[in-house]
Amino acid sequence: MRTKDVPIKVLAKVLALALSAALLSGVPLTAQTEQPWEIGPFTRPAEGNPVIAPLPASTFTDPILKAPAHWEALHTFNPAAIVRDGKIYVLYRAEDDSGAMEIGGHTSRLGLAVSDDGIHFTRRPEPVFFPDNDNQKLREWPGGDEDPRLVEAEDGTYVLTYTQWNRLAVTVGIATSPDLLHWTKQGTAFQFAGPKYAALKYKSAGIVSRFDPAKGRLIAAQIDGHYWMYWGEGAIHLARSADLIHWTPLEDENGAPFELLGPRPKHFDSSFPETGPPPVLTSQGIVVIYNGKNAVKGGDPKLGAEAYAAGEALFQPDNPVRVAARTEHPILMPERPWEKTGQYVAGTTFAEGLVAFHGQWFLYYGCADSLVAVVTAPMK
Repeated sequence: MRTKDVPIKVLAKVLALALSAALLSGVPLTAQTEQPWEIGPFTRPAEGNPVIAPLPASTFTDPILKAPAHWEALHTFNPAAIVRDGKIYVLYRAEDDSGAMEIGGHTSRLGLAVSDDGIHFTRRPEPVFFPDNDNQKLREWPGGDEDPRLVEAEDGTYVLTYTQWNRLAVTVGIATSPDLLHWTKQGTAFQFAGPKYAALKYKSAGIVSRFDPAKGRLIAAQIDGHYWMYWGEGAIHLARSADLIHWTPLEDENGAPFELLGPRPKHFDSSFPETGPPPVLTSQGIVVIYNGKNAVKGGDPKLGAEAYAAGEALFQPDNPVRVAARTEHPILMPERPWEKTGQYVAGTTFAEGLVAFHGQWFLYYGCADSLVAVVTAPMK
C-alpha cells in the first residue's frame, strides 16, 4: 500500500510498545458480520500486540552501498506469514532511516521472525531479502522490496510475491526459496505475458492456497490444472500459471486485465480494493481477504477518510473469476491507537499474512505503515 499525497508523521515507537498493554481481549472486532463462508470472526489476542516494532539499533552491510544500514530503524509493517516445522514465520517489510521522510521515501528490505505461539517472535538480526547487485536492481533500488505474500508449493518450495519499487514504478516480483533464508529472484510476474505488460505498473499479488490436513498447513492450490493469483491495487484482477513463477493475466474482451472487484460507494472499499494475503480455497469457494481504502467523500461514515480496512470476497471454487459474495462491512478496521495513525496518518489495518496453525487462523497485518499486529479466529 502506498499513497504519496497524504501528510506523513513519523511514529513514536515507544508509544506503540507502551500501548500494547492496553489491548482488549476476547471480543470480536467491530463491524464484523458472520456469513458461513467467511474466515472469522477475528479477535485480538489478550496481549502481545503489536508483535513486531522497529529496532533502530539493527544494522547490516548493504551490498549496494557497501556500508552499514539501519535497515529496520523507522517502520516494520505489511507482513507475510507461513508455517514451517511447527512454527509461524513472518516475513515483514522494514524501512531504514535513509531518504525522504515520506511514504515510499526510504529503502525497504524484508526481515524474518519466528514464533512458537504466533504472538511472541524472535527476529533475525539481518534482513533475508533485499535489493542487491543483481538482475533486478533497476526495479528495486533505491526504493526496495515491499509488501510480501508467501505460499508453499507441493514440493516444499516457498514462493514469494513482493513489490519491487525503484521510486519510479512498481511491479510484482517473484522469488523462490527452500528455507526462507536463501532466495532466488525469478523476475517479474508478467515478464512472459507479452510486450504490453512490460511497462505495466502493478502490485499486491496473492496466490490461491488450500488447507492440507495431512501437512496441517496451507499449500498452493491448483484449480482446473492451473495455479491462480489475485492481484492489483485500485481493482482486483486474476492471473494463472502452470509453475507458480510465470504468470498470465486474464483479459476482458478488449484485451485489458479482467476486473473482478472494484470500489463500492458508501463502503470501506469505496476508493478502491487491494489484494490481501494469499486467498484460500475452501469447501464454500475461494475466500479472498482484501484491503479496502475508504473514499474522502461518499465512503463508509464509520471509517475515516482514506483509512484502510479489510474485507472478504467469495469466488466460485470451480471458476475463480465469478464473485459469489462479498462482505458488506470490514472484518478488520483501525481501532487501536497504533492502527489509527502512524506513518500513514489516516490509519490502516492492512492484511497480508494468513496461516492455519493449531486449529486457528492467524491473520497478520500492517498498522498505519508502522507496525505489525495479529488477530486470530477458530478454523471452522
